[in-house]
Amino acid sequence: MTDNLQLVIITGMSGAGKTVAIQSFEDMGYFCIDNMPPRLIPKFWELIKESGKVTKMALGVDLRSRSFFEEIQNMLIEIENTNFIDTSILFLDASDEELVARYKETRRAHPMAMDGLITEGIRKERAILDDLKAQASVIIDTTTLTPRQLREKINESFKSKGDQGFRIEFVSFGFKYGLPIDSDIVMDVRFLPNPHYIPELRPLTGKDQPVYDYVMSFDETQSFYHKFLDLLETVLPGYIKEGKSSLTVAIGCTGGQHRSVALTERLANALGKTYKVNVTHRDKDKRKETVNRS
Repeated sequence: MTDNLQLVIITGMSGAGKTVAIQSFEDMGYFCIDNMPPRLIPKFWELIKESGKVTKMALGVDLRSRSFFEEIQNMLIEIENTNFIDTSILFLDASDEELVARYKETRRAHPMAMDGLITEGIRKERAILDDLKAQASVIIDTTTLTPRQLREKINESFKSKGDQGFRIEFVSFGFKYGLPIDSDIVMDVRFLPNPHYIPELRPLTGKDQPVYDYVMSFDETQSFYHKFLDLLETVLPGYIKEGKSSLTVAIGCTGGQHRSVALTERLANALGKTYKVNVTHRDKDKRKETVNRS
């Protein structure tokens, strides 16, 4: 376990959930500061080091400063030259439509569009943050997340990070509901026979044994499973060697109810014997929720 000071930079799209993120880090025992000018961060860290009382810090940084991008890049370079700080970047994102809705709800002006359209401000901000997003250690899409779900994701990624080691996040999803934005590997299993067309299997999910058995009964399923498992077992050590703390593997079918769920369960069970594994079935009950609302 490292004795270095742990620094998390919380940034991302304005309106994507930075306030909730900072509160989450406070709950995990981080010393948190919001909107500190990036140029002051290295000097502040020197003071923290001398005090010896703070070992974990989270800093919220956004576009309220017009020279934000240049400042934060210079700050990251300066921190990289130290030997006592371990830095992670948490990037919060959301769809343009959701960001617009949030600004409309709060009636606040976007920091990049004080005298213009919110959509134009979002466009400018994405362009500025594109390179920083590529440097992020963790990217979380908050489009469909409640504040509680966002806190859970942050907790999974950062709480006792030094003790948890590498983990795999398996996510099953339906392509009709969109791709999980924070995925590292995406696999499409829509080529497999679909239980949706079997009347007695349609209302069930891939966690139900009849559906699971149906999906696994085909030669192409067995061939795909073993080849994909072999691929993951081949690349995972490389991700660990590169210093990644987690890998998100998303497996999608049409609705995210049958095929993707069954295969996600089987892969998670297999790799769970070697690695820490978390499983999320994002769209497993979407069809049931739609029926209940209609």
